[in-house]
Amino acid sequence: MVFACASLLLQAGCRQDMHDQPKYKPLSVSSFFADGRSARPIPVGTVSRDQLDETDSMHTGNGPNGDFLDTIPVPVTEALLRRGEERYDIFCSPCHDLLGTGHGMVAQRGFKIPSDLSSDRVRNLPPGYIFQVITNGYQAMPDYEDQVPVEDRWAIIAYLRALELSRHATIAEVPPESRAQLEAQK
Repeated sequence: MVFACASLLLQAGCRQDMHDQPKYKPLSVSSFFADGRSARPIPVGTVSRDQLDETDSMHTGNGPNGDFLDTIPVPVTEALLRRGEERYDIFCSPCHDLLGTGHGMVAQRGFKIPSDLSSDRVRNLPPGYIFQVITNGYQAMPDYEDQVPVEDRWAIIAYLRALELSRHATIAEVPPESRAQLEAQK
């Protein structure tokens, strides 16, 4: 019994928790820095992660009047389209499939069939509306705000527009130098 009590006292004396470490409480005085403050000044140009100004068109999909953007607010380049295709294949194709018809693996497993992204209804939606659907979700579609960065959402929309054009293109819209090649593949 005496040994057990001595052992407990010895263990209690050796305890080193985080509350025993040297530290400064917020806004307390410090002799370590010449200005006497424990907290360092925030460097010029620092943007807080949780206070980013996300009210511009790029982050909301809304135009200056509060209506949906009717154009994609970033330059549409081949690199953007490739990035959009890559992100679409990862995040969108499980439900909408690779062609955007809405018959992806999720629908094949018995869940609600999502929109056909090449339908006239979707083709006539402004890009800002599609951006908000990707960001916030809609009906059975979950939101992707945390999974897909803003730039990638616009890349997906640019790719979606290219996919829509390709699904509804006619042979007359194909440049003459490529038309012969397509007709030979028939």
